[in-house]
Amino acid sequence: MLATGVDNLTIDNVKVDTNRDGFDIDSSRNVRISNCSVNSPNDDAIVLKSSYALGFARATENVTITNCLVSGYDIGSLLDGSYKRIVIEAPDRDGPTGRIKLGTESNGGFKNIAISNILFRSLSRAGARNCRWRPARRCDDHKHHHARRGKFTDLPAVGRRMRAPADTPVGRLRRVNISDIVAYNADPRYASIIAGIPDHQIEDVTLSNIRIFYRGGGRKEQAEGQPPERETNYPEPSMFGELPAYGFFVRHARGIDFNNVTVSYLTEEMRPPFLLADVTNAKFNSVTAYRALIVPIFVLRSVSDFTTNACGGVPNMHIDRVAQQNF
Repeated sequence: MLATGVDNLTIDNVKVDTNRDGFDIDSSRNVRISNCSVNSPNDDAIVLKSSYALGFARATENVTITNCLVSGYDIGSLLDGSYKRIVIEAPDRDGPTGRIKLGTESNGGFKNIAISNILFRSLSRAGARNCRWRPARRCDDHKHHHARRGKFTDLPAVGRRMRAPADTPVGRLRRVNISDIVAYNADPRYASIIAGIPDHQIEDVTLSNIRIFYRGGGRKEQAEGQPPERETNYPEPSMFGELPAYGFFVRHARGIDFNNVTVSYLTEEMRPPFLLADVTNAKFNSVTAYRALIVPIFVLRSVSDFTTNACGGVPNMHIDRVAQQNF
């Protein structure tokens, strides 16, 4: 279902099993999606967009998505109740998708988005890749987003798709709250990603009460990697390649708060839990990160205003500015 420029829309108690997107909500306001099951193994389940389809930029705003199941079971197997997981291919070749996403069409921006009580099932044989904010570089403002009580493994990221008119201003992604999340058997290749693009940082992201169990298996040589920018690529977690951190990869960001966050792994992992690059004002409070003895918890590259408090394995500290430091 594609709803473009539709206001005061309610979708409740609907079951969808499709080889395309389930719901695309584009340039619409005052939308509530509740009690729905959407199976879309080859594409996204519930997508908020803000395209130029109306001939002008219009925000998608005041949207609630709650009490839903999104999944990547084989096509048709949600409807018939067999819940098959035989087919493993998807367009991005990383396995079934079926996620919630904001973007990549985002000319008018997103405002006041609340996502809660979402169950993600059978998203990928390699681990789930579930909730994404995907604003393109040419877009409006993206702010006041809340996601809670669900299972997510990759977080906000920005790409430069450049499909808006040439005079569209550069957009911003800010004021995002993600809380009360548990993820298990998460894909070890890509970590959780908070990544802007050069000169356009993601701002004001708060992560609270989150626990992520990664599959692990990262090698020491992977920890030395320098992920390319690739800002013109279609934004997928795989766009950077295998990441040099297993827990969170944060780049081109400002005002990132971690509160009561735990990352761990199921098999031996030789990459650090956290890597921050070009980050300003990062606060880590009551953060627990499993790691091998010879592996640092934090890798900092061009980081300023960095604070830790009550984090296991590191002292309480504040660093004004550092070019490169591991601890």
